[in-house]
Amino acid sequence: MKSYCAFAAFVLTLSALPALAASDSPQVKRGAHIVLTGGCNDCHTPLRMGPKGPEPDRARMLSGHPEKIILPPPPPLNDAWNNVGSATNTAYAGPWGITYAINLTPDPETGIGKWREHEFVQAIKTGKHLGVGRPIMPPMPWESYRHLTDADLKAAFTYLKSIPPIRNRVPDYVPPAAK
Repeated sequence: MKSYCAFAAFVLTLSALPALAASDSPQVKRGAHIVLTGGCNDCHTPLRMGPKGPEPDRARMLSGHPEKIILPPPPPLNDAWNNVGSATNTAYAGPWGITYAINLTPDPETGIGKWREHEFVQAIKTGKHLGVGRPIMPPMPWESYRHLTDADLKAAFTYLKSIPPIRNRVPDYVPPAAK
């Protein structure tokens, strides 16, 4: 019960995050709704310690894993491997290696600022970066999000491009260590 209460408080805190969009067009509003209900903030907004425990860092909303926090190398693959996450809730290690949540803000150098709409849609539909790159690794649930309509994904992209850019170069994906 105690962990459920903490989770509920975390979800309520996330739902209180401001939209921060530069526009209130219907497309941006729809995108903000999709990003919020899709849980994008859950992994792409770092946590920080607040007066009541971990809470989303509103100053770094959707900026991905903090660039200065690097996880240790993953251990070799074996059947006993457990998944672990970082204290910021933006990096995860498992049998696939180490995944760092990317910067979803429109920063042109460290975020999705140079992405085009079709690249974003293809990334979610195919599970590959920019729709053609390396596979998008767990825990990113692209397999579920790929069922969103193209219109919904375009709205999410429009919203993400409308929020303030945050410069944050997320560490690169680290493949698993060899056996």
